[in-house]
Amino acid sequence: MAPKILHYPKLNSILRVENAILKSKDYPTKMQLWNALPKKMQYQTFNLILQYLENSNKIIFEDGKIIWIFANNKKLNKLIQGAVGV
Repeated sequence: MAPKILHYPKLNSILRVENAILKSKDYPTKMQLWNALPKKMQYQTFNLILQYLENSNKIIFEDGKIIWIFANNKKLNKLIQGAVGV
């Protein structure tokens, strides 16, 4: 049985999490991201937002880190530009 969702995130909450990921200097862990948010939200809502971002192909989880993979990722574009043969 799936857990009951008590609170669905609002757009401003989703944008707050997205901005926190994008503004981080390194790829944050889930707990680092949670602590970096300027305004606290329910942990269930936070997890639901991360699930949404992963399902919409905006982030991936790799080695416990959250990596922004959506097209506007400056870090990813810089890596691609510096790759051999590109």
